[in-house]
Amino acid sequence: MKLPRNFFRPLAIGAPSPLREPPVKLERMIHFVPPHVQKVRAKVPELISQVDVVLGNLEDAVAADAKTAARAGFIEMAKAYDFGTTGLWVRINALNSPWMPDDVIEILGAVGDKLDAVMLPKVEGAWDIYYLDQLLAQMEARHGLQKPVLIHAILETAEGVENVSNIAMASPRMHGISLGPADLAASRAMKTTRVGGGHPEYKVLADVAEEGAPRSVYQQDLWHYTLAKMVDACAAAGIKPFYGPFGDFSDPAGCEVQFRNAFLMGCAGAWTLHPSQVPIAKRVFSPDPAEVEFASRILHAMPDGTGAVMIDGKMQDDATWKQAKVLVDLARLIAAKDPEMAGSYRLS
Repeated sequence: MKLPRNFFRPLAIGAPSPLREPPVKLERMIHFVPPHVQKVRAKVPELISQVDVVLGNLEDAVAADAKTAARAGFIEMAKAYDFGTTGLWVRINALNSPWMPDDVIEILGAVGDKLDAVMLPKVEGAWDIYYLDQLLAQMEARHGLQKPVLIHAILETAEGVENVSNIAMASPRMHGISLGPADLAASRAMKTTRVGGGHPEYKVLADVAEEGAPRSVYQQDLWHYTLAKMVDACAAAGIKPFYGPFGDFSDPAGCEVQFRNAFLMGCAGAWTLHPSQVPIAKRVFSPDPAEVEFASRILHAMPDGTGAVMIDGKMQDDATWKQAKVLVDLARLIAAKDPEMAGSYRLS
């Protein structure tokens, strides 16, 4: 086991020191771009101003004969544009694929200074993070990079769910974890072909009121347990949890409900796979102005976060002060990027 004093040491001579705290960034939507498709790549300048993270996807949805083109397209995209405060991420191929080493070696060599995070699919344990951590350090040292590239894991196997706490704490590079429901469903042998969201057959019935009377039916959330476990692991490790994909682009209402459940449970954002999902994620993962206003009143009434006060007939104490601070801090982050939302929040 690595000694605590070695946790923050660079893993390669000349690599930058790991971050002691993850950077504070707005990441309501991680927007996926297929970098081997030129017409989509051409829309990236427009996307940069609309989303919080642009991610080049090299893994699922990229055919085997397009893997090299996707990698080259991502490098071209990263070189071509100034991303400013918008994050630039890449989802590399899984560790059991032949493309993964070149994904890291070529991308860090070409655009490592612009890259914020590497998303690693199908993470099963801390050992997967150790491998990528070491490889990233070696490439950072080789190319003289000044800031460490972060790691974002995808939770999409039963073994990964079992080991999620160890994954979250495996490295100071850990940025966060996303739920990957489709591959996780396959790993568990779940009987669904849906990508995220609920299922009409996963339900409970209300008790029988009287003989022959209809019983109310309530659809349940297939992912509640896993999402809660992932959120707890991330919160304990001081990193960010994210909901992953919602695959039914024809169901914006279902997408919004799933995103909102994740937001309320503590997720920082979600994946957007289609342009129509971007405004949904922006709306859902930005707190309601009325809630921000009430949270601001709590903070003003309890400047040092101690004691207890009554506001509109409701008791507020140090616990609700902490809840209020989460909302106000997020609102300030959003207001700094979005003038329209800044006007809604009216933060002093």
